[in-house]
Amino acid sequence: MTTTGLEKQGFVDKQLPMILKGLMAFMFLLSAVAKLYPDPNFTLPTFEVKQLIPMGFSETSAAYFSRILIGCELALGILLLQKNYFKRLVLPTSFLMLFIFSVHLSYEIATTGNSGNCGCFGSLLPMTPVQALIKNIIGMGLLVFLYLKTSKQSDRLNFSFLAAITFASILAVFLAGPMQRKSNDELAEEMMREMNLEQEVEETSADTIQSTDPKTGTPLKTEAVTAPNAKDPKTGKEVKAEEKPVVDEPKAKKSGFASQYADIDKGRKILCFFAPGCDHCKETAKALTEMASKDPDFPEMKIVFMDEESELIPDFFAFAGRKYPFKILDVGSFWTVLGGTKDTPGVFYLWNGNIVKEYDGINEKAFKKDEFKKIVQKKWSELK
Repeated sequence: MTTTGLEKQGFVDKQLPMILKGLMAFMFLLSAVAKLYPDPNFTLPTFEVKQLIPMGFSETSAAYFSRILIGCELALGILLLQKNYFKRLVLPTSFLMLFIFSVHLSYEIATTGNSGNCGCFGSLLPMTPVQALIKNIIGMGLLVFLYLKTSKQSDRLNFSFLAAITFASILAVFLAGPMQRKSNDELAEEMMREMNLEQEVEETSADTIQSTDPKTGTPLKTEAVTAPNAKDPKTGKEVKAEEKPVVDEPKAKKSGFASQYADIDKGRKILCFFAPGCDHCKETAKALTEMASKDPDFPEMKIVFMDEESELIPDFFAFAGRKYPFKILDVGSFWTVLGGTKDTPGVFYLWNGNIVKEYDGINEKAFKKDEFKKIVQKKWSELK
């Protein structure tokens, strides 16, 4: 064999495997860190609601599984750079993890299409399911090459080292994103008091539902209706019956949002799901405020905020141009109420609990000011 051939063979047998080890280790480490970026208290619940709960996990099991999974990714990223059980355990486990991810991505592509962020690298590096699948296939190919180029005799057999790294990595993820769900009611009330807002606390029941004005959503005054052929008790003459006013509005229905606002299914309401630091959310709120300022019959607007940068809520209202009743939900509850497949900004136009129109995200379902302005000005009969 020539000198050039020997050099090439040496590169393939020695230098290339080292390069590929570093590349695969970087991929696993990046995947783990990205799922915690920029704030584990935000990114972990988002990953759980959007990726794990739709797969059948309960809220509690998803919280544990997400942290263990990310901890294992972090551990593999470290273990790919060492020699203990490298061929016997580390390489097969890395391949198996990528294979399971690939099966899940294939199912997701087949059932929901190639849309949205797969969550492999969190919000740090958004990827579509197809892009993630291609990345995994390439990764599995590189792991197979490493397996073929690695000898079992080069493995060190210190299993306690692997166990210690894995346990420490999982523990680090649990410490970075502790599983605590805090109530934000007191925070919301305090902030509303600071901004001179009164939080609405109303209790209603199906027995007390009244007819509402189709424009303002306020209860209509009820008037006594005389029965047909009734007689005046003084004169004895028949009194003509008055006809009930026909109200152009839909029948009452449960929207599923009553847990947030008790009166949300009465009359015309706009329920918004915003993140305080989201620029698109602020622009949407500002557009709604501009519409409300020009339309005296504009529906009442209420907001549910995500507990991410909640200290920015006063600035949010300053930008929007008006203060609205609001509630704050922890990240997991926020996504659960909004819907795991939806995104912010979320805007729901409700009429007696009927969802007339909904928007979410910044893509094809994004809020459209001109379209929405026409919709809220229409009567129910025109909307039907």
